[in-house]
Amino acid sequence: MTGTPSTATLSRSCADRERARAGWTSTEGVAMNQKTVSVLGLGDMGSALASALLAAGHQVAVWNRTAAKAEPLVAKGATSAGTAAEAILASRLVVVCLLDYDSVSQTLAPHTDVLAGRTLVNLTNGTPGQAREMAAWAADHGADYLDGGIMAVPPMIATPEAFVLYSGPSGAFEAWRPVLNVFGESKYVGDDPGSAALQDLALLSGMYGTIAGTLHAFALIRSAGGSTREFAPLLNRWLQGMNGWPVAAAEQIDTGDYGKDVVSNLGMQEAGYVNHFIAAEEQGISAELLTPLHALMKRRVADGHADEDLTGVIELLKR
Repeated sequence: MTGTPSTATLSRSCADRERARAGWTSTEGVAMNQKTVSVLGLGDMGSALASALLAAGHQVAVWNRTAAKAEPLVAKGATSAGTAAEAILASRLVVVCLLDYDSVSQTLAPHTDVLAGRTLVNLTNGTPGQAREMAAWAADHGADYLDGGIMAVPPMIATPEAFVLYSGPSGAFEAWRPVLNVFGESKYVGDDPGSAALQDLALLSGMYGTIAGTLHAFALIRSAGGSTREFAPLLNRWLQGMNGWPVAAAEQIDTGDYGKDVVSNLGMQEAGYVNHFIAAEEQGISAELLTPLHALMKRRVADGHADEDLTGVIELLKR
């Protein structure tokens, strides 16, 4: 006696019928093999991802709200889907790269009947909480979900410099790793769907902190009529000399020993930090990019940690 078909089975049957009506070929041939990939979202990054897949020999179905954005990819061999549902139906691997998570939800929510049995790889920038919510939503509709953080700009995609963080079910990651490696080195960071977004934002935080200091440095040079182009190589040399600092700082933070191997203690650094504000006022520029750190330094010194390293201010970031 046969049982009642599962929801996932019914969804796949509906999906196969929809695929046939849409004109996509070979349910078990094209859609099931790893040579076919669907890409939703054709901004600069989404287009770079789709181009990389095409260059690697994959059959690529693409969709974008503004259909004209698909034209350069169609010229390279991609198939343009008329709707997001058609793109989803074309492949078992659906790569999503949109503006934000609201855009992802708006794109996928109307098509829950065709998601079962597919793997969604969401490379849209977001937060750990958003990734976890999206993973739970995808699971409710029978889809595997991998969240990703792209550590590259579009021109870097498919180059040795690019790497992409992924989190979610390890089985889904391993199954699709050969395809995902097309974008850059694939780094799996755990089964918690929020892990990739967390590490993505952590890496971007380090980047933006460096950018903030660099912009302040350039503002100082420019305030005196200097050339930032001439100064840049010197600044680059100085920053390269700091390359080992994150590793040393991490050792202090993980052990909780902020007095270990101190070269310049916090009390001395806080006393000298005020010169940034005096110089900025003298030169007629704002020091607002540097202000937040000074407030933390002063608080940490006031709490009796002047003899420790600057890394100890991390303790003030706990909530």
